[in-house]
Amino acid sequence: MDESTERAGPAAERRQAAELIAEKRESTARLVASLTRLWDDVVAASALTGDDDEHDPEGQTVAFERAQLRDTLKQARGDLEALDRAASRVAGGEYWVCERCGGPIAAARLAARPTATCCIDCAGLPAR
Repeated sequence: MDESTERAGPAAERRQAAELIAEKRESTARLVASLTRLWDDVVAASALTGDDDEHDPEGQTVAFERAQLRDTLKQARGDLEALDRAASRVAGGEYWVCERCGGPIAAARLAARPTATCCIDCAGLPAR
């Protein structure tokens, strides 16, 4: 492999990783927007009714669904933040380096999980 091919490889890898993260971020941002609209609708509907969830036979279901929606929205926002951190790692050249051991993160792992910050070996270790 000549020097120009070596230089093209990492740039191509950075571009490919950045594109994958951007695609995932776009779909996650759409999900966050959709969940936010749903949440706003649930809150607005709750404000219009004087129902007492505690004594309403359907109340537990409504409260449960509201809690599920809240938690799903929280997770989606967390995913969005993780994708932003991954994009920063790509820009900084740290995307392919395990934050725990400093070794390489396999390309297949990053393709499957673009927000991965550690190699597969370290992923199986207990949290510090």
